Amino acid sequence: MKIIFASQNTGKVREVKSIFENSNFEIISLYDLGNNIEIDETGSTFSENAVIKAKTIYDYYKEPVIADDSGLIVEQLDGRPGVYSARYAGEKCTFEDNNIKVINELKEFPEPHKAKFVCTAVFYDGKNIIETVGELKGKIIKEQRGNNGFGYDPIFVPDGYDKTIAELSLEEKNKISHRAEAFNKLLAKLKRYFKI
Repeated sequence: MKIIFASQNTGKVREVKSIFENSNFEIISLYDLGNNIEIDETGSTFSENAVIKAKTIYDYYKEPVIADDSGLIVEQLDGRPGVYSARYAGEKCTFEDNNIKVINELKEFPEPHKAKFVCTAVFYDGKNIIETVGELKGKIIKEQRGNNGFGYDPIFVPDGYDKTIAELSLEEKNKISHRAEAFNKLLAKLKRYFKI
């Protein structure tokens, strides 16, 4: 069964396809479809934004859709960047711009800089919404390390690790990440939903 993944982010697409690869679901991304639909993420929570993405793409293709919204929540920054994680340093900013902004904002605070990644994943088929949440707790460090991953991965060290997420392999990341947790839970719910 084909499901459209409402994402153009190649890093996310690679992670989610690897989670679904041995299931009965074939994940087709917007990137695969050659479509870069601009979606206005106006929600105030990860859940609201994920549902907005799923419904927008469903309305366009009339096919079942999965979508997610995720971000970094830093305790000492009162939960920022939160839903603004992707564009924290401003419109058209790079991942590095965002990382530098977070590092600079934390300079006035004592270590450790406790943080967590949160991901809300949703499925929408025109009738029902199925939603799951994943979290990964850790801390923010002062310098970027590692070339794997994307986003805030180079400055985030998960609890129990001495490496940043960007220093882990995709296989290691998919065992612990917030996105992996959310999408593994979603996959389990979809198997029950479709009785497969």
